[in-house]
Amino acid sequence: VLWVDPSKDLFFIFLSNRVHPTGNGSVNYLAGELLNRVVSSIYAGPKKSQTLVKTGIDSLAEDGFAVLSGKQVGLITNHTGVDRSGRNTAVLLRDAPNVDLVALFSPEHGFAGKLDTSNIDDDVDSATGLKVYSLYGKTRRPTPEMLDGLDTLVFDIQDIGARFYTYISTMGEAMKAAAESKVRFVVLDRPNPLGGLVVSGPMLDPGSESFVGFHTLPVQHGMTTGEIATMLKAELELDLELEIVRCQGWLRELSWDQTNLTWINPSPNMRSLTQAFLYPGIGLLETTNLSVGRGTDTPFEVLGAPWIDGQQLAMNLNAREIPGVTFVPIRFTPTSSKFADEPCEGINIAITQRANLDSVRVGLEIAAALRVLYPTEWDTKQLGRLLGNAVVVDSIRSNEPIADTLEKSQRDVKGFLRRRQSYLLYE
Repeated sequence: VLWVDPSKDLFFIFLSNRVHPTGNGSVNYLAGELLNRVVSSIYAGPKKSQTLVKTGIDSLAEDGFAVLSGKQVGLITNHTGVDRSGRNTAVLLRDAPNVDLVALFSPEHGFAGKLDTSNIDDDVDSATGLKVYSLYGKTRRPTPEMLDGLDTLVFDIQDIGARFYTYISTMGEAMKAAAESKVRFVVLDRPNPLGGLVVSGPMLDPGSESFVGFHTLPVQHGMTTGEIATMLKAELELDLELEIVRCQGWLRELSWDQTNLTWINPSPNMRSLTQAFLYPGIGLLETTNLSVGRGTDTPFEVLGAPWIDGQQLAMNLNAREIPGVTFVPIRFTPTSSKFADEPCEGINIAITQRANLDSVRVGLEIAAALRVLYPTEWDTKQLGRLLGNAVVVDSIRSNEPIADTLEKSQRDVKGFLRRRQSYLLYE
């Protein structure tokens, strides 16, 4: 095995043969493990950003709001819609010269991002005095009446990077409504907090679209909201005037902690970047009879149920040697949501090497372990709701080897990578 990094003037050579260790064995696995250890010890991941990343609202303001000049504007946003200095996008547009901010719209969790209910009413924004139309209540798409008098609809919400996080669904529904009403659509783009390189399936089955699966994407898609908007316009064949106000300084290799942007919890149970990285895999399982930590201080970092033996589950998962994570048995009692006030046992998922983390694989490995250890206790009837892929669900339910399940989960992902290439806005 020979590995060379000319930029760092480093090299690694491993010499062996079948004589070691038994005379007829294979050293491939050992060589791979040694190489991984060497590389991980000297390479901690992508370089830190050398320039400050600016979001779409920063770019818009720097350009004097020219894209919106003379327009009657409706803004879809929430508490994450702020510039680098923390100034609210709604206030910035209200005060912008030659821009008429007419209406506001809010997604799931409401305009302030504090609600965790299934039906949110319209509201009034105290800062601007404008009515806030809820797109997570009586309707999930702006109605023609809401769009009356507007010629431009602006979207500025921070996404997380998982297919079933509903902010991109709100954007997609709004794009459809804007196309039908002949209203221009502008996306103020923001970085994908998970970076833009890691893409992990399974793909959403065609025909399984819903508000938690708006389009045929893999679970972790590695795209920004602006890039997804470009894809939606083309693939849904929307007759829509679309404009993306790009980020500045963001590269696909950069995760949120490398942007120097301030973290704002995008929803009540997404409280840290660690939770965001775990969410694509752990979130997949929350439609089953498991607690994923809602009602605790660390949602998506813990998982459990009253019927789980935490030590048994942790031992099974650690024996799988899943890259990038380790599992610690825990006991916890959620104060709300699933199993509220019921003692649970389960696991804390600790990220050990984020560069090696495939969150979706972690979720599927946990599913496989649960199927082996608790075949009757674990209820998988709703497992497919967020997985969105019947082949993978059947593989888990049939207790197939995890290698087979993982292979099936990555089917068509290469096709998606080719599909998305023409929509990418950043290197």
